[in-house]
Amino acid sequence: MSYTTIKNIKIIDIPKHTDERGNLGVIEKELIPFAIKRVYYLYDVPSDAYRGGHAHKEQLELLVALSGSFNVILDDGEVKHSITLKKPNKGLLIPTGIWRELEDFSSGSVCLVLASGVFDESDYIRDYKDFELFKRT
Repeated sequence: MSYTTIKNIKIIDIPKHTDERGNLGVIEKELIPFAIKRVYYLYDVPSDAYRGGHAHKEQLELLVALSGSFNVILDDGEVKHSITLKKPNKGLLIPTGIWRELEDFSSGSVCLVLASGVFDESDYIRDYKDFELFKRT
């Protein structure tokens, strides 16, 4: 699976089960196109802070705003697009080769990330000029 453009970014509907006790969101393996190898989350991020600022060569990620909201700026080297995540029943599937930046975190926001790989620094592209070179190859 080789995703490399903004067109390949998807919003995934996370099933929500509701009753008088509240809502329950469920993410099972059939929902996302990869096996989950790592789970992490961002929280207590100041509203003026910036996260991300990288792309992945191989890793896929699903981002979910469990609480609050934040903006995700996506860049495939030619097109930039911004998406606001603000509902815990919507996930943003980010394919490989997409530069991402997260900003404008609301108070109390929590960003859950489900990743297709364990942490591997060699999979990260952290310099935008290196990203541009990667996209040309």
